[in-house]
Amino acid sequence: MRANGRSVAQMVPGETAVISGFISSDLSNRLLEMGFLPGSVVKFNFSAPLGDPICVSIAGYDITIRMDEAAMIAILN
Repeated sequence: MRANGRSVAQMVPGETAVISGFISSDLSNRLLEMGFLPGSVVKFNFSAPLGDPICVSIAGYDITIRMDEAAMIAILN
């Protein structure tokens, strides 16, 4: 787990980043099963008109997740 830095929720459309870990262990198993593995490249595609949920690409898949889930995924700056 990583306690500082940025999260996927703070990314902007078109930005890519490398996942460094998880900020909390609450959803980490679920996120790992969805393919959010440390070291993987994640791309922020777009957010819904009201900002939640968001669509990201990882490992060749487009995945829609809620902002509270995205806030748990730490990225390298």
